[in-house]
Amino acid sequence: MREFLQVMKERGYLHQCTDEEGLAKASGPVTAYVGYDCTAPSLHVGSLVSIMMLRWLQKLGGKPIVLMGGGTTKVGDPSGKDTSRQLLTVETIAANMASIRTVFARFLAEPFQMVNNADWLDKLNYVDFLRDFGPHFTINRMMTFDSVKLRLDREQPLTFLEFNYMILQAYDFLELSRRHGCTLQMGGSDQWGNIVNGIELTRKVDRRELFGLTTPLITTASGAKMGKTADGAVWLNADQFSPYQYWQYWRDTEDADVGRFLKLFTEVPLSEVERLAALKGAELNEAKTVLATSATALLHGPDVAEAVARTARRHFHVRVGETVPIEEQLRADVGVGLPVKRVPRETLASGIPLFALLHLVGLAESKTEGRKLVRGAGVRVNGHVAHEEHQLISLKDADTTGAIRLAVGKKKQLLVRAE
Repeated sequence: MREFLQVMKERGYLHQCTDEEGLAKASGPVTAYVGYDCTAPSLHVGSLVSIMMLRWLQKLGGKPIVLMGGGTTKVGDPSGKDTSRQLLTVETIAANMASIRTVFARFLAEPFQMVNNADWLDKLNYVDFLRDFGPHFTINRMMTFDSVKLRLDREQPLTFLEFNYMILQAYDFLELSRRHGCTLQMGGSDQWGNIVNGIELTRKVDRRELFGLTTPLITTASGAKMGKTADGAVWLNADQFSPYQYWQYWRDTEDADVGRFLKLFTEVPLSEVERLAALKGAELNEAKTVLATSATALLHGPDVAEAVARTARRHFHVRVGETVPIEEQLRADVGVGLPVKRVPRETLASGIPLFALLHLVGLAESKTEGRKLVRGAGVRVNGHVAHEEHQLISLKDADTTGAIRLAVGKKKQLLVRAE
């Protein structure tokens, strides 16, 4: 495990470890897990750090377990939340779980274990569970956890259902230790208390030594939380966040974050990371392109990543007055998943002013802003720079695939289709 821990330190993953020296001395392949609740059909970029940790663990000889929270999602993790999560139906949880599974097949090589904690939590006899494991948890200790203190300090209700979450997560670690020989739990820094609970429970009940490792809270240089954009969450499933959007998200990384994100979210060698991070000014765009293409390749595959990068390069290199071969671009763009906005067919049949269309599809916050964008030569329609804000856009502007391509500046572009 020494090599794994060294990589965790060098690339910025390691925040806390319950017993670093003891973990480093562990013999044989170490089995480790990370838990993911099924609160949505997709995980988002905020989960990517722990996914990369599982990937590195496997690459360096360890055995990763992906624990799906089919049981704990019925309760809801209060960590970092001001209010209770909305309770989901069993059917919704199952659908979310099936959708999430596809992401891990990209990052982990077969065979890897994917386990559902509903396999044991759903079968628990409540009274027997309380008698067997309740004595190992004190209310005094549980009240000190950040997830509890946050709610109480803000005078927000914490339900008894949520209060049980930490006990169930601790029990997960005990069960994985018994069933799969798992000795390490990894997760974000907000999970430290829950991880320690599982370690202590297993030591008291089975007299077995387990380990915990957490990552730092990942924020951007400007202090923003990872995984959020002005348009919403950066989902990992392509049907919720297209490969092009994903590539563009990483390409838009703040200058000060490029080196750190190359370490965390790609497998670019550290020597190359150092070279790229040292670039200045316009040359730093090379590093951002490497980051975007490498991160996209891990999630969507190298072929898609390269296709997205080519599409972006064509878009970036268009100058005022130039025409981009729109037919060629659309054929490529549809393949890499440019965002598509649907507009009522009757709207496009009669024609809609460009400034109004920009607002309708979300490329401008208002019609007034749409006018300003056009006047400033910041809008392209099918590869042509637009100069007339009242230009009518209609079905006649659609290509043979039925799409109209709109672009605002260098960072926003999408396909408009009639519905």
